[in-house]
Amino acid sequence: MDEYQEFCDFKEDKEENDTIVELPESGTVTVVGVRFRPAGKIYYFKVGEEELKVNDVVIVQTIRGVEAGTVVIGPREKPVEEIVAPLREVIRKATEDDLKTVEENKKRAREAFAICEKKIAEHGLPMKLIDVEFTLDVGKILFYFTAEGRVDFRELVKDLAAIFKTRIELRQIGVRDEAKFLGGIGPCGREICCCTWLGDFEPVSIRMAKGQNLSLNPSKISGLCGRLMCCLKYENECYGCQETTAEDGEEEVDEIIEKDDEIIEMEEE
Repeated sequence: MDEYQEFCDFKEDKEENDTIVELPESGTVTVVGVRFRPAGKIYYFKVGEEELKVNDVVIVQTIRGVEAGTVVIGPREKPVEEIVAPLREVIRKATEDDLKTVEENKKRAREAFAICEKKIAEHGLPMKLIDVEFTLDVGKILFYFTAEGRVDFRELVKDLAAIFKTRIELRQIGVRDEAKFLGGIGPCGREICCCTWLGDFEPVSIRMAKGQNLSLNPSKISGLCGRLMCCLKYENECYGCQETTAEDGEEEVDEIIEKDDEIIEMEEE
C-alpha cells in the first residue's frame, strides 16, 4: 500500500490551473486535434506559445484531469462557430519526465487491472473488466467494464479508493467499445477498423447489406463485437446512387437506402 500511496502523492505542477479559453464572438482560433488513445475520438485544443506539429505529445487538461495526448491534426484555423465549448489551451509539450510518467502509469494500470479483477471476484459481481487508465496527475483512475445489466459496484469503488488513495471511476461500455479496446482480426484478415483508424462509430442498417446484395447470414455480416460490421457503410452511398438499366431499356434508379430506417445504434446505453 505504501508503494501506491507514494505514487499517488505525485501531483502535476499548478500549471493545471483552469486552461479554458474565452472565445471571441467571431473569427477563428488556432487549434490542434489531439487523441488520447489509438483510433480514439479527436478533441481540439487551442495552441499555446509553443510550436506544435503532428505526432507531438502534449499535456492538456480535460474534464478527467491532466492528461497526455498525441497531436493527430496539426495547427489550423477553426471558425469560432464550429468550436465546441469549453475550449482549453494546450499546457505544454510533453517533457522527458512526462513521458516517463506516462510509461509508469501504463505499468501501474496493469497492476491495477489485476487488483480490480481480484476485488470483482471477491464481491461476486457479474462484470468483465476491460481496461484501466490513469490520468497523468493520478487524480483519477478509470476502470472500463462490460456487463449484461446494471451492476451495484459501490462497495468495489470503496475498496479501490482505499487501495489507490485517489478518485475512482467505473465506466460501463458496450460491446462495440469492448472490441475497440481489445482489438482483433476481422473477417477480411486485417486488424479491425475501430481499433486502428475509425474514431467514431456511425449508425449501420441491415438495409445496407441488402442494398449491396450481401448474404444476410449474421455470421457473414457481423463483426467481432457481434453487431453489424462498420464497413457495411463504406460503400453504401455508391450502391445507393447506382443506376441500373431495366430489361425494357428504361433507366431505373435504385432506391436510396434510408439512413433512419432500421438503424442499429453502435453505442449502447
